[in-house]
Amino acid sequence: MSIDMFIEPGKDPRTDPPGEASELVTLLGYLDWYRKTLELKCSGLDAEALARRSVEPSKMSLLGLVRHMSDVERGWFRWFMAGADAPDRFSSPEDRDGDWDGAKPDPAVVEEAWQAWREEVAFADQFVAAAPGLEITGQRDDTWRGKLSLRWVLNHMIEEYARHIGHADLIRERIDGAVGQLGPQARGSLHDRDRFRLAFMIAKGLQSAQTADPSRSWAAARGTRRAWLQRLMRQSASP
Repeated sequence: MSIDMFIEPGKDPRTDPPGEASELVTLLGYLDWYRKTLELKCSGLDAEALARRSVEPSKMSLLGLVRHMSDVERGWFRWFMAGADAPDRFSSPEDRDGDWDGAKPDPAVVEEAWQAWREEVAFADQFVAAAPGLEITGQRDDTWRGKLSLRWVLNHMIEEYARHIGHADLIRERIDGAVGQLGPQARGSLHDRDRFRLAFMIAKGLQSAQTADPSRSWAAARGTRRAWLQRLMRQSASP
């Protein structure tokens, strides 16, 4: 997954999900990847930018996404799986869109959202770590689906994050043009953009070559790919 970087190669805080691991470790690897991607997509923005809506009539904003995912984490792990009396932090039966509507350009609102999200992620991680297995079911029944296992919830959380990261891609690009692998550095002249497109093509070509030649290790192919990306970045930075 390293080809889909939002920042410079070598500075990505995410860790690729393991290629050979247990089901639980693999699921948690993907979930961690997407959680960190949400943080990356929001990085470097002030309160005004985080609260900026995407396109009318949508209420979506990056800040709204953080608030929404706080409630999603809380709902599935704390309320559904653990059975705690834990209503949503930002939404309610009277205000079902409170997570989006309350995303105001206020530093205090931003701080509250991140604190809530990190608290719910921490609870979820602790719950999963203490669970005897993926087969356990929630302490509550889902309104439409009935009983659901921890396995189902983890897969659903990955799907939920993956879908919203797609939204975050578009919202962030509209805010400051940051896209894809290298964020703001991908902006600039057409010549620069062509170089980054070429870097992507080279990387995909290396991946295809490694697939065609199993004797070549994946680590070696990825190292070559990273070196090409870094080389092209240096060239683009040159006058």
